Amino acid sequence: MTETDAAIRSAGLRVTDTRRSVYEALRELPHARADEVHGRVLAAVPATSMQSVYNALGDFVDAGLARRIEPAGHAGLFELRVADNHHHLVCDACGRVEDVDCVVGEAPCIHPSQTHGYRIHTAEVTFWGLCATCAAA
Repeated sequence: MTETDAAIRSAGLRVTDTRRSVYEALRELPHARADEVHGRVLAAVPATSMQSVYNALGDFVDAGLARRIEPAGHAGLFELRVADNHHHLVCDACGRVEDVDCVVGEAPCIHPSQTHGYRIHTAEVTFWGLCATCAAA
């Protein structure tokens, strides 16, 4: 059994060619848009529809195998890094996204001044700026 098959099965999902290819695409393309994943999947499973890719991505998110992030003004992005409470850097110019480890300590990393009775388990922070390449241009 491959590492990909084991990861999919451990999430309680059935292994299919599409799911295997979607998982492999996410391994190669962290912070991937669904259309980017679809492009990669087509190389391995040519008849795969965009809807099948969306279904697999949704299954992965629901099972906790993948995470969807939605930076303001950008298409949803998918990543396999789910086991921690990391954050993201987004370039204002080119849209590049990078992971940033938890801001301080362990999840939820930051604590709101008022919880309104919520029991907080996760914090999502997006840092916006210019990546080194865009800043140098």
